Amino acid sequence: MDAFSYLSVLLSIILGLAITQVLKGFRGLMHARSRVRLYAPTMIWAVLALVVDVQSWWSEFGLRRHETWTFLAFSVVVAHAIFLYMIAALVLPDVPADKDIDLREHYYDHHRWFFAFVALAAFSGIAKDLALDGRLPETRNLLFQISFLATSGIAAFTRREWYHQLLAPTAAVLFGVYIALLFSQLN
Repeated sequence: MDAFSYLSVLLSIILGLAITQVLKGFRGLMHARSRVRLYAPTMIWAVLALVVDVQSWWSEFGLRRHETWTFLAFSVVVAHAIFLYMIAALVLPDVPADKDIDLREHYYDHHRWFFAFVALAAFSGIAKDLALDGRLPETRNLLFQISFLATSGIAAFTRREWYHQLLAPTAAVLFGVYIALLFSQLN
């Protein structure tokens, strides 16, 4: 077994748990649908969390070409997966058996932590290239990562409804463009 095959197992487990976390949240909301008050940004971010987790797993295949692994480099890659898991863990609430669920309330109760992890995921996306290759990501990738870092940093510190209402669909569109431009084919 080569190093990438061995190391990718842990990444796959963490990303699989992240996907499971979001799907479990959707399952809980469906079971409690009569008690759920929906909030569009929450739902958009939940779908986007799934897409980001799958895209991250997809893009990690490119690491198979990396020949020299250090513990620091692997730690940065694992940290990125952990940040994605934490995003998944915060995006939807655990659904209690007998209580109404207000997704807007949940969103603002957790927005600081949620967007802090989004910012950390973006930062670790930049740090991965530095740790693995000693250089910054390719320009388009770097610009997308910086935009995600900046907008999530603002989102962590503001409760302005208009910003959050605008950010969720904008982030979804930007991430779609990000995938189309940089990750549409398995490399």
